[in-house]
Amino acid sequence: MSSAAALAHGSGASSIAPIFQAEGVVKKFGGINAVNEATMQVADGSITALIGPNGAGKTTFFNVITGFYRADGGTATFEGRRVLGRPPYLIARMGMVRTFQITKALARMSVLDNMLLAAPHQPGESLSGVLLRPGASRRREREVASKAEELLEVFNLTKLTDQYAGTLSGGQRKLLELSRALMAEPRFLLLDEPMAGINPTLGRRLLDHMQRLRSEDGVTFLFIEHDMEVVMNHSDRVVVMAQGTVIADGEPHEIRSDQKVIDAYLGGGSPDDGAESSSAATPRSHGEGGRVTERPR
Repeated sequence: MSSAAALAHGSGASSIAPIFQAEGVVKKFGGINAVNEATMQVADGSITALIGPNGAGKTTFFNVITGFYRADGGTATFEGRRVLGRPPYLIARMGMVRTFQITKALARMSVLDNMLLAAPHQPGESLSGVLLRPGASRRREREVASKAEELLEVFNLTKLTDQYAGTLSGGQRKLLELSRALMAEPRFLLLDEPMAGINPTLGRRLLDHMQRLRSEDGVTFLFIEHDMEVVMNHSDRVVVMAQGTVIADGEPHEIRSDQKVIDAYLGGGSPDDGAESSSAATPRSHGEGGRVTERPR
């Protein structure tokens, strides 16, 4: 049984070989350790959530392991190959692709062109490919266009195909960025708050598509999320960060009752408790569709 199939059938993620490992990762800004000796691993074929209060270092950790920030210490490997110190484009070519909390669409290009640019292995990108392999170039162009149209349909963006990406709403840009990341054919996809700004119906389609990609293609996911309903119901494992370090790592039911998580992340409430907690707790509210979200502090 494959790792993805094992997870889908309820086997523990901890028993499956990791596709990604980080050991003692450090990132400093002046005298502040934004990421402080962070250590974690992600099982091959899993859907792993990364949670923690605002300022815990989650996005900074993403920036370090994907090459956008230079680490000040530690190691990180993807499929056994070092990633720290490599530029982002090489890490992406390895199959480790990410999205951003603040979307980064190519605003003056159409939605479709944004998608087509992300596809790998295009012979037509080089003059020699066009001249020496014209048939292969045209065939690959058709394959890429077909895949782009399929993904745009999945995320309800088909009607926006010819519009400039810069004219899209925040939620539409978030979906475009996710679709573009999938065009890169990742084996390990890192999502920074994928549900933010997306209506509940499209959010459910996104979650269903993640499950399908994991089951059918073996794609591994690590996603940052503040929606506790999504985290507890759609992840195999949950990693918790606070003050730049990993304070807990376990299955959702374990994290729900972990006292360190309750103290550091929720200040006295249960991770899936929608009620208002004590004055020391992080304020929370019910967002779109009754989702529990965290108010920024």
